[in-house]
Amino acid sequence: MKYAALVYYQESLIAAMTDQEWHDLNQECVAGVERLTEQGHFLGGQALQPVESAVSVRLRDGEPLVTDGPFAETKEQLAGFYLLEARDLNEALRLAGRIPPARFGTVEVRPIRELPPRDPAPEAAPSRPPTGGEIP
Repeated sequence: MKYAALVYYQESLIAAMTDQEWHDLNQECVAGVERLTEQGHFLGGQALQPVESAVSVRLRDGEPLVTDGPFAETKEQLAGFYLLEARDLNEALRLAGRIPPARFGTVEVRPIRELPPRDPAPEAAPSRPPTGGEIP
């Protein structure tokens, strides 16, 4: 089963790190990804740029509304994600507990929801029979 491990931490804690501490943390993350990959658990993932680079888009009344910043003000910011393969939630939690930034923040683990296949073209889709108040 696939799980997303969303990594959150307070960017202010990371910004306060020395260059060497930041380098060491990144090297620890790279080594962790290599281990997960060798074990067949790492399917993908990426680190994200700081929250000040975020832009949010909402669709209101058919029009896009674009605003600077993340979707919500929070104490911890989304820093990246890992896409994991695990037997079950317990294994996914065990794997997520080894993600180095978990020491500074939170790793949220969520099962991936697979989307159904795309519906056939509208002309090929079966029609629904009319109900009480519909015009056939």
